[in-house]
Parts: sequence; C-alpha cells; structure tokens
Amino acid sequence: MALSRVPHPRPPAEQRDSARWEDPVRRWYERELGWAVAPGAGPGSAVRLVTGVRFDVLRLPAEAGFATLRHLGPHAPVALHGTTMGLFVAAGSAEELPGLLDWLEWGGVPLDLTAIGPGGLIDAPTPPGLVGSRGAAVWLRPPEPGREVEAGLPSLTSLSARAPRTAARARDGSGTDPRSGSAAGSDLGRLVDAAATQCHRVRLRRASDQPLAFS
Repeated sequence: MALSRVPHPRPPAEQRDSARWEDPVRRWYERELGWAVAPGAGPGSAVRLVTGVRFDVLRLPAEAGFATLRHLGPHAPVALHGTTMGLFVAAGSAEELPGLLDWLEWGGVPLDLTAIGPGGLIDAPTPPGLVGSRGAAVWLRPPEPGREVEAGLPSLTSLSARAPRTAARARDGSGTDPRSGSAAGSDLGRLVDAAATQCHRVRLRRASDQPLAFS
C-alpha cells in the first residue's frame, strides 16, 4: 500500500519573519537602509543586493577604480570584491553607459568597464561592524543609514556648477541625451570618462608587462 507523504506544516508568518530578521546582514540592508535584497544562490551564500531600483553599479578593475575615486562624490558608496571595484551610481545609469561611452569617444575601445542595472544582483558587502567570510565583498565607502542614497549618486542630471542646471532632453523627449554638451558636465559623465581612462591605462600597462613571443 502506497503511503502519501504529508508535507510539514509551514511555520506561522511571525516565526518566518523572525527568522528573516535573525540574519544581521539582511536586517542591516532592509531595515537600516531600506534596500531591496535577494537570497544567495545557495545555502550559506551571501545575501545579494538588487540593482536598478535605487542604484546601479559600475564595475571595473580595482586598480583603475582606486585612481577614479577622486572623481566620485563623497556620499556615493564604493564596494570591493576581490580585484573588482563597484561604484554606486544613479538608477538608470547602466542603460546610459553605452551611449555615454560613444559620446565620450570611448566606443569600440576594449575596456573592462561594465554596469549592472535593472534585474541585476551583486553580492552584498559585509556591513560595518560585522565580520564577513574570507573573500566576501567589503565596503570601502559604506552607505550611511538615515541618508537617502539617491541624493549622493552620480547621474546625468546632477550637473556641476559650470554646466546648465538641467540636463538636455533626448530628441524623442524620453530622457537625457548623452550626446548633448550637458552630459560631459554631469557627475556621471565625468566619472565615466575618468573610469574609462583609468581602465584603458590598466589594459595598456598589463599588455606591456606580457613577455614578447618570438617565432
């Protein structure tokens, strides 16, 4: 006689919520910062941050990233994961990056510069005051609880004092046109140009360090 397996009853909602908040990493991001998070890819894996909601992330080699930091505002978070640095920028920046690189005349140049936007996930850096596992992502410049992160993020519409106060609109009226002159004066425009320059220098330096092949 075949016996049917009765599933274990699910714990009450109160217990599930309590277990959720027992994770200090998740609690810090969701309660202290109000950021969207997702579970790790497997048991014991790190909590991940959802990009494209409140911020996007520019990823580049750490060597290039350190040389770029002086072009980043003081309140923009910066993360480090191994040899890769993540610069937090305004949501929507990932979609603007290809056109902005073309406008800055970096289009077609091999660069280890990418952006993670809507639908993306990154490993959550260990919050300040906690000890993460070996090799985990860490904060170089952590976000500040109580401060809205969006206000300090580079964007095409946050122009410098020398540029117009409002960004030019795209020809179809849908948003900022990265080909307009105002894009170069924006926080994001200056940051991307500096990051691309440093990424290019790193690639050239690494290429020059390669031993010559003789036939």
